[in-house]
Amino acid sequence: MPNRFPSLSGYGLGWSTRQRITVIATGLAVLLALAVVVALVTGGTTAGDSQAAAPSSGPSSSTSASAGPTASAGAGSVAKPPPVADPLTFAQAAAAMLWSYDTRTTSRDQQLAGMKAWLTAETKYADWSSIAAQVPDPVLWSRMADQDQYATAAVPEAHYPSAFKQALADDPSAITKAYIYAVTVTGKQQIVWKKGGAGAEDRSITLAVQCRPNTNCSLVSIAPNVVP
Repeated sequence: MPNRFPSLSGYGLGWSTRQRITVIATGLAVLLALAVVVALVTGGTTAGDSQAAAPSSGPSSSTSASAGPTASAGAGSVAKPPPVADPLTFAQAAAAMLWSYDTRTTSRDQQLAGMKAWLTAETKYADWSSIAAQVPDPVLWSRMADQDQYATAAVPEAHYPSAFKQALADDPSAITKAYIYAVTVTGKQQIVWKKGGAGAEDRSITLAVQCRPNTNCSLVSIAPNVVP
């Protein structure tokens, strides 16, 4: 058995069809990762389409976008979402949450429950599948737990992708439709396991976060690719 198992951040799947929303700004349609997250939206597809687009196998296949974990599962060691209204600050905290876990104290169900607490309550935009896909399947989680694997993260930088900033410049009022921001975050993940095993990895991720005025931010989705 290898000493090290894949980290949570390696399990992202593509965003759902429901979340591939038409953007108002011309030219953003070709940016798949950004087309889903920018707040320049006009509508979406059905939940049925979303489920049909999900792969039939992989870590997220046992967790549907609609069902999710139950509240009774608890959150284990998963950090709670911070009460902040700034997209960049929230995205940094969300990335740290996604890159951190502790199989010694937290079950897979607890990990999922803790992560879902970060999800926007607006189901029209919420893409739980992309977030739940960050968690390994039950068998792999069990193997990680056998090795007492845990991870922490340092997240020093977050910025708005250039294409997102250009879209806002082209149509500043469009953000008011959903107040969803694209944020790219970079950091480092430290992983530790039994018998002194340890490693570190540089991480980058593009998130969609919703920050309506006078409301704490929440997580909407995770891009399948990092957008610079």
